[in-house]
Amino acid sequence: MGETEQRPTAGSRLGAQENAGISTLEHGQKPPMTPPGKLISIKIQMLDDTQETFDVPQRAPGKVLHDAVCNHLNLVEGDYFGLEFPDHKKMMVWLDLLKPVMKQIRRPKHVVVKFVVKFFPPDHAQLQEELTRYLFALQVKQDLAQGRLTCNDTSTALLISHIVQSEIGDFDETIDREHLAKNKYIPQQEALEDKIMEFHRNHMGQTPAESDFQLLEIARRLEMYGIRLHPAKDREGTKINLAVANTGILVFQGHTKINAFNWAKVRKLSFKRKRFLIKLRPDVNSSFQDTLEFLMASRDFCKSFWKICVEHHAFFRLFEEPKPKPKPVLFSRGSSFRFSGRTQKQVLDYVKEGGHKKVQFERKHSKIHSIRSLTAQPSEQHTESSSFAYGDDNDAAAVQSCRQGKELKASTEDTGQHKSPSLKKSPKEGRKVDGAVVSTVEEEEEAAKDRMQQNRPQSQQPSTAGSLTGSPHLSELSINSQGGPPVANMSLSPNLSPDAKQSSPLISPLLNDPSCIRTDDEEEVKRKRFPTEKAYFIAKEAATTERTYLKDLEVITSWFQSAVSKEDCMHETLKNLIFSNFEPLHKFHTGFLKEIEQRLALWEGRSNAHIKGDYQRIGDVMLKNIQSMKQLTIHLWKHNEILIELENGIKNSRKLENFCREFELQKVCYLPLNTFLLRPLHRLMHYKQIMERLCKHYPPSHIDFRDSRAALAEISEMVAQLHGNMIKMENFQKLHELKKDLIGIDNLVIPGREFIRLGSLSKLSGKGLQQRMFFLFNDILLYTSRGLTASNQFKVHGHLPLYGMTIEESEEEWGVAHCLTLRGQHQSIVVAASTRAEMDKWTEDIQMAIDLAEKSSGPAPELLAGSPPDNKDPLSVSDCTSLPAGLISDQRPVPISYVCWYRMQSLSFYDILQSNENQLSGNLLRKFKNSNGWQKLWVVFTNFCMFFYKSHQDNHPLASLPLLGYSLTIPSESENIHKDYVFKLHFKSHVYYFRAESEYTFERWMEVIRSATSSASRTRALSHKEPHAY
Repeated sequence: MGETEQRPTAGSRLGAQENAGISTLEHGQKPPMTPPGKLISIKIQMLDDTQETFDVPQRAPGKVLHDAVCNHLNLVEGDYFGLEFPDHKKMMVWLDLLKPVMKQIRRPKHVVVKFVVKFFPPDHAQLQEELTRYLFALQVKQDLAQGRLTCNDTSTALLISHIVQSEIGDFDETIDREHLAKNKYIPQQEALEDKIMEFHRNHMGQTPAESDFQLLEIARRLEMYGIRLHPAKDREGTKINLAVANTGILVFQGHTKINAFNWAKVRKLSFKRKRFLIKLRPDVNSSFQDTLEFLMASRDFCKSFWKICVEHHAFFRLFEEPKPKPKPVLFSRGSSFRFSGRTQKQVLDYVKEGGHKKVQFERKHSKIHSIRSLTAQPSEQHTESSSFAYGDDNDAAAVQSCRQGKELKASTEDTGQHKSPSLKKSPKEGRKVDGAVVSTVEEEEEAAKDRMQQNRPQSQQPSTAGSLTGSPHLSELSINSQGGPPVANMSLSPNLSPDAKQSSPLISPLLNDPSCIRTDDEEEVKRKRFPTEKAYFIAKEAATTERTYLKDLEVITSWFQSAVSKEDCMHETLKNLIFSNFEPLHKFHTGFLKEIEQRLALWEGRSNAHIKGDYQRIGDVMLKNIQSMKQLTIHLWKHNEILIELENGIKNSRKLENFCREFELQKVCYLPLNTFLLRPLHRLMHYKQIMERLCKHYPPSHIDFRDSRAALAEISEMVAQLHGNMIKMENFQKLHELKKDLIGIDNLVIPGREFIRLGSLSKLSGKGLQQRMFFLFNDILLYTSRGLTASNQFKVHGHLPLYGMTIEESEEEWGVAHCLTLRGQHQSIVVAASTRAEMDKWTEDIQMAIDLAEKSSGPAPELLAGSPPDNKDPLSVSDCTSLPAGLISDQRPVPISYVCWYRMQSLSFYDILQSNENQLSGNLLRKFKNSNGWQKLWVVFTNFCMFFYKSHQDNHPLASLPLLGYSLTIPSESENIHKDYVFKLHFKSHVYYFRAESEYTFERWMEVIRSATSSASRTRALSHKEPHAY
């Protein structure tokens, strides 16, 4: 649309391929038809004060111009923005997207149209793209300069300090003074310069993306954020100002808000000549009249404000664009104006579906350029361990055909060769994480496709990206390179919380190593060589899971013990308690695994091919070792004490707390540390399940049946003794894990409190439905939002004691699907679940918790108490310098609560207990949707997640895939898989195929994964398991 021949677009200047799609359209839609005819030139002033000229046909509707601007900027979330221009009466109006441009802009040569923010969402975390937040930050900067965003001096100075940080980087007094002298952000800026510099000093290390995020966080709390005042008078003739926001219509006197009419209260909006009318819904508690009337300067002013109100209501409150009214046959009454474009919900859904490609952008005023997907070659020292090559020409052709019709993304090589010389990668945003390469499965998949299209030598090196992925529904797979020091787990933020400073490179050497690709002939030969009976595969499962268990024990006995010995942070009594109980377990299970593997070698004929019969069984090995294991029960009983003493030590020593946090950052600690301490108890249940399957398979006459049945009796006795203790410990561990994930709670872990369910629900408030994270315990219900701290913790908004609470469905009352009203003794809230099934789970568990609370002694203790006195050991300067910069709790293994938040799922305590039982390890072949070859990987399923290794000998996983929200199916004929024992995992547009080696292993993987992809209610849990001390 713009002058693409003479003037390069923003994307082409940065080396991106031209995009034929219009970014504001739904995925798969075609751009609007451009009417033929004479072209007119329209000058557009961007938010960075540059001007661009676009040629559009005279009869083209406003949407064509708007889409051209968004396409020029490579802006995905363009629906938040609008085009504003002065009409023939010099009144600023918005460009109507449905009317022809020429009918609105009468003299285009003399008019400059402004591209500005039109819809300000209640929470800037809803803006998925870094470019969108950057443009919003420019709008805030512009509003400050024009005096539209008014606030006190402290807030003004703080806002400007973040702008300065994004433009020149870290504080330097000389540079700051020069910069502030050359750039005037507000009138009379000189009086605030010292305060601006004082605030700027505190932003050390903050990237431009983080500065934008913090700027918007401060701005959104200001009363005048996103407000455009429209002068009016009330019925008494008092001068006031009207404004419209995402919440409804606001009334100001000067710059002070004196009233607000929420959209939920407004029944109808209309205008008659100069009178603007608001018809309210009847409310017995309100003193307002049924219809409010305001007088504006003219009919045009009145109609213009009415249009803006209609658009805001539709954008923020409707699920989809309103359909046009049918044209009247004879005559019409009223305006035919309607909102045109996607609603906010549609925009969020579109970005969450991943129907776009991330592209680069340049910060015009910043010396530190932030680029969404800028890639660079890794440093020399990492090239060898990360080198690999991709498929052949056939693969490239297949991928190329699959990509037709989609928006194109600049390849990593093209970006590196054609990017503007003025664009240098930010040292903060473009760095590796501790020298390691990190990625996500979706990025890895897309990068693999791109590289297969470019069959050339340069493709043998991986590349790193300049910023976090903005995946709207959780980065699926965090992948670390084989070399380099320990790397932190990536933040899961789909909203790109810029608190996380890690980069997100594109490629893992593990998951794309061609040496891992196995041909079908190789697999067939291998399959024919080994036994095929079910008992063999049950025995093999015992071996593969024992390997994983031994590795988990080594996390404590080797890695943790080694780290503890180097730091003087743990008392000797605690050291002895932990390691004296884990070392005997590790020694015993090392021998146990060796015996199982030797038996499998005989069974397979690898060790002695002529031996048959007696060695094709496993029950005798299991019986012998389970009987020996009973002597270790004394160590298993100590796990209760270990967990409690470690938590007490962390509570009383900040040094130990920081040490444990730092240890959890290591790649080998792929789960929370406390989970490894509970692994021996989990393993007992695995032995019990294995023996149950073996006894069920064998007929009573089988040679191995008697030993198998005896082993089952022995392990069942051990499980029965320790099961109650394990459930209490699991609850204890979960409460402490949640305590780390929540802000605003001091006494979450108290005697008698038990976790029941956590999950994402929408809470109805004055701003409409807002996503909240709920935590249900046996005495209280917490609701939180995703925090904006560097740790990405959940911030507590409120709590409802369950004592005296009632619950009722209220879909009809509020007109919201899957809606519940929770009425407490002092407060009531309305919540909505994402599906009917989710609502049923919550209803069932909340009602059960209410019944339990009623049977208890009385109301729960006050939860949100003040912080207790800090009795932790002081942290010395040397301790601080030994920790990674910015080390906070978000660097721990990714909490399952984050997965629930981003996938809109919930999880019960029973699900967690089931997950502990449903653990599995083994080799699988993996295939992407558009790839040809199958890749062999060692896969560990635990904690609702699949962890991927190159082999079972690796000490740490190189990738992980959280499965909550995923669907598990078998491929259809149309998918052309044509292989046995294949299952399919898919979540929205992400599809992965996995292939097992036998019918038994296929069924086992289906069984355990199904347990992670479907949650259960607590009531159903009680019918299967004993209650955990309720």
